[in-house]
Amino acid sequence: MRYARTLRALSLAAVAGLVAACSTTPPPQSYDGLVLVPNARFGTVYKRPDADLTGYEAYGLAKCEVAFRKNWMRDQNNSSVDLSSRVTQKEVDAIRDRLSDACDRYFREALEQAPPYQLVESFNDGEQVLVLRPAIINLDIAAPDTGSAGRQRSYTTEAGQMTLLLEVLDGTTGEILVRVIDPRTAGDSYRMQWTNSVTNQADARRILGRWASQLREGLDEATAGARTSE
Repeated sequence: MRYARTLRALSLAAVAGLVAACSTTPPPQSYDGLVLVPNARFGTVYKRPDADLTGYEAYGLAKCEVAFRKNWMRDQNNSSVDLSSRVTQKEVDAIRDRLSDACDRYFREALEQAPPYQLVESFNDGEQVLVLRPAIINLDIAAPDTGSAGRQRSYTTEAGQMTLLLEVLDGTTGEILVRVIDPRTAGDSYRMQWTNSVTNQADARRILGRWASQLREGLDEATAGARTSE
């Protein structure tokens, strides 16, 4: 299990580098041999050549992982004059857990809409199971509400940003068939606004809802032939 987590962390780090490249012109091929899909509606999409998503009988939704931008906590605290308003590890973990749970809920609800996909809870080494593995990376909240005493308000022109990394895997082999990379900026209104935990969560819900809808639409298109013949 520890070895698997280490491999996953290395994979997220590699994709984080790819995200930076995608902010300009995405490379035609990923580090692990996936090929860029031109004119994709869903951010930047890479697909394994000849990958076929139509032969699966069930679908698995892995727990959404959340990773902050590198040095995010350090940068937040270095810019904070008041010690009581600094971000703690406990608060970082709470933000991560809330966002992970919300991601799981939005994606599951999208997949369970009629006609629902057959979701299975146990899909390790599963025959004919297509695994959807979402992660939110490069999470950057511009002004988190730490709940400190006092009446401090942080003003900003944008509430932050986060990137969806969605990988679609074969449940039996673990081979990655499709990878989606979609960075989003929240609250980009070009006006000063008070940013706290309430507005940050509202921005996150809007982005998660959009991602969930796009996931459902993309999966419907990719599996249209097989599902209509059932």
